Amino acid sequence: MKSRTGPRHTRCLGMQVLDIDHAAIRTARLAETQAFFTDVLGLRLGPRPAFAFDGAWLYAGDKDVVHLVETEHDKLPSPISSINHFALRVADFDAAVAHLEKQGVPFKTDVTPGGELRQIYVTDPNGVRVELNAPGPA
Repeated sequence: MKSRTGPRHTRCLGMQVLDIDHAAIRTARLAETQAFFTDVLGLRLGPRPAFAFDGAWLYAGDKDVVHLVETEHDKLPSPISSINHFALRVADFDAAVAHLEKQGVPFKTDVTPGGELRQIYVTDPNGVRVELNAPGPA
């Protein structure tokens, strides 16, 4: 992939992005989606501000990483939307694969070129693709 520089791609010196804070998923299947992220992926339900709409905040440790927003109608799944997927880091690739197999959850695995990262792709009840990644073999 070639890099482009120019007026539209200059480095911003006034702001520094540190990390991705969370992913938000709009869903007409709030309970089913929450169960997928808690029961299958191991996130936990945690505190959420009193917004004027229903939803849930799901945590990995002390950090809210997935925000669910209840909607009236289904939205487009990841493969045909602008955002293809979001990624969560897992502690143990092999344990994650074994857990998904035990749960009967379909998934695909991949390895980045060079093998630095092993990836597992799962799809939530809304068609949102979630990448679970871990460092490649040492």
